Amino acid sequence: MAAHMFEGFLEDKIDVGSATLFVRHCDGEAPVVLLHGHPRTSATWHRVAPMLKDHGFAVVCPDLRGYGRSSKPPTTSDHAPYSKRAMANDIATLMTTLGHNTFGVAGHDRGSYVALRLALDHPERVSALAVLDGVPISEALARCDATFAEAWWHWFFFAQPDKPERAINADPVAWYRPDRDRMGEENYAEWLAAVSDPRTVTAMLEDYRAGLGIDRDVEEADLAAGRTIASPVLLLWSTRDDLESLYGDPLAVWRGWATDLRGRGIDSGHHMAEEAPEQLAASLTEFFR
Repeated sequence: MAAHMFEGFLEDKIDVGSATLFVRHCDGEAPVVLLHGHPRTSATWHRVAPMLKDHGFAVVCPDLRGYGRSSKPPTTSDHAPYSKRAMANDIATLMTTLGHNTFGVAGHDRGSYVALRLALDHPERVSALAVLDGVPISEALARCDATFAEAWWHWFFFAQPDKPERAINADPVAWYRPDRDRMGEENYAEWLAAVSDPRTVTAMLEDYRAGLGIDRDVEEADLAAGRTIASPVLLLWSTRDDLESLYGDPLAVWRGWATDLRGRGIDSGHHMAEEAPEQLAASLTEFFR
């Protein structure tokens, strides 16, 4: 019989205040929370999380608010319910509920922005921060040029009212064009169920709408105040994605945010947890141990 995803993990829905998070988690000695990106769910970690579990980590894999099987709170005109601060507070409360006072956090893509906010807003909780395929939103927008706009036009399209919902909901599979084989059947099925729900699509877009407004403002305020990340930071980027072509040395972008910084490229496309799980798990194990 074929093994299913997340063997040995528990599944729960946990009330964190203004949202309820679907979460997979296991017991272990050192807690680590893994935060997925757009348009994935916690299932994206299905190859990496068991490897970390085997190394003794207490691994926590939530669906971010609005994504997957987590709740979709009503939004507001400033999109604050989908701000990275709101999402980071969710994770802080989740980890408290699971009994983890301090923990490592790894975030991929949109999850990296939540991880950054968690490290800045809750420095006493985050022991180490791993950022996967991301730079701060404010840094990306400050460097926005024609090359960025051509490659990342979806950031600005997703921020528009109504139109992106119409485009995505018409045919989510055609819009996202996932690699079903690389994802794995169970991961793909969970992803398909999520993006086939118009409520989830709107909530995921609210994440982007918050990003161009309230999230950018909060990051710029951090920069102006000279706030930096207190914990060690590991930056990993996919060498077959576009972080190097956009920014040259991605570490240079992060040097103003972290005093203890290291990083390297991983031979992978964008979804490194699905495409290069062994390399990623080895890097995270070494960093969080």
